[in-house]
Amino acid sequence: MRLLTVDADSAGQRLDNYLLRLLKGVPKTHVYRVIRSGEVRVNSGRAGADTRVAEGDLVRVPPVRVAERVVAAAAAVPAREFPVLFEDEHLLGVDKPAGVAVHGGSGVSSGVIEQLRKARPGQRFLELVHRLDKETSGVLLLAKKRSALTALQDQFRERETHKVYAALVWGEWPKNLKVIDQPLLKGLDADGERHVRVVSPAHEQARRSITLVKVRRQFATAALLDVTLKTGRTHQIRVHLAHAGHAIVGDPKYGDFAANKAFARQWRSLGFARMFLHARELGFDHPATGERLTLEAPLPAECETLLAALR
Repeated sequence: MRLLTVDADSAGQRLDNYLLRLLKGVPKTHVYRVIRSGEVRVNSGRAGADTRVAEGDLVRVPPVRVAERVVAAAAAVPAREFPVLFEDEHLLGVDKPAGVAVHGGSGVSSGVIEQLRKARPGQRFLELVHRLDKETSGVLLLAKKRSALTALQDQFRERETHKVYAALVWGEWPKNLKVIDQPLLKGLDADGERHVRVVSPAHEQARRSITLVKVRRQFATAALLDVTLKTGRTHQIRVHLAHAGHAIVGDPKYGDFAANKAFARQWRSLGFARMFLHARELGFDHPATGERLTLEAPLPAECETLLAALR
């Protein structure tokens, strides 16, 4: 039996998230099982998964075993730094490359967060503030203090951030289509993978989703867009643009598969083999000073090379 004392950096965290962070390699299902069974105690009392822990709380945890293969996988996580866009004692903004998940899981051994933690063993606290799809590059924000994490996540939740993406889509974008206000529903596809689709506003589980679109450059067969998110739903940009009839170039889930295949054959020599979606700008208030910050990530070289060829 282990007795853990909650420190200041962990204060305010949900009990399940607190344990998942500390019990690396223990399956989520087991963590939730010991919480539900009452084997986990907070200050000698039973607690639910959504209980918020406070500094100084005593958390009793039953013995748990970490599988050897999980330990081996954790040891194999590469230490990696990413291009830094901004950093101070409160937060870290990096330029995430395409093809790297933000965190491990679902067949991915490690992501940005695990690799950064390995590269910075002296950093006591480091957590993701938000997410980007594995195929998406660009600005990714991480918190280095619990207080910064909660303050920044509140801004994302209250839609006080400003997020702009660069997207290359197939076809000629309609000049009068500047706002996409279509509700989305998250579910699973036939293979059991996460899938998002546009649904009727009358659907009881529909979530209103708003995307603003501005054409930056129109090419013969594709358009480069500035896409601003007013809501932050899963796969929102990818689904909204595809629903409008102009899927993102290279999108493996919601894209035009025939066009992607032909495109790959034509432009293989350029070294472009990804989805053209890049989080190029993120604006937010600094969690400690209140100063408005705007982080910008330049278009990756492979995207610039492709645009030059299209011109």
